[in-house]
Amino acid sequence: MTSAAAPDLARRNRTVALRAVAFVLFMLGLAYASVPLYRIFCQATGFGGTPMRADAAPGAQAALAPVGVRFDANVSPAMPWEFKPETRLTKVVPGERIVTYYSAKNLTARETTGTASFNVSPEIAGQYFSKLECFCFTEQTLHGGQKVQMPVVFFVDPKIRTDPATAHIDEITLSYTFYPVEKRAEAR
Repeated sequence: MTSAAAPDLARRNRTVALRAVAFVLFMLGLAYASVPLYRIFCQATGFGGTPMRADAAPGAQAALAPVGVRFDANVSPAMPWEFKPETRLTKVVPGERIVTYYSAKNLTARETTGTASFNVSPEIAGQYFSKLECFCFTEQTLHGGQKVQMPVVFFVDPKIRTDPATAHIDEITLSYTFYPVEKRAEAR
């Protein structure tokens, strides 16, 4: 190898090394961002049975066939709460604003905090199920033995009856699972 070729080879090696490091850093950043980006995508599109978020219901479309909405409640084995819907099933006129409640009770003597994950099934109905208000949007803290009612305000978009892929759906299940949230020690 000539002495003139050696600096050129070293420059090319540095370029390849810098590109490799940049690629690794990009992939690492993408890995950390993937969960929040996926959550945002699902909330925006209803993908994977994720209910949509809305500011207002369009109003009941009485001419459309009602949709049954079944309410389901689950608790992680690590969560010391009793959690259940106050109503198991309701009929909803598409577009109608509905308020329903879940109840939660802390079964311990100490304060505990939980967060609820949620989904809608069948998954395809998620794009037509919109929440206006939900306890699942924030963490919930209950004192020892405390029992609370937690509202969910939602509507089923009337378009569910005009979409050929969903027009046949007679029942939707809204399911929640509560998980414990570990509180970090306050800075001293």
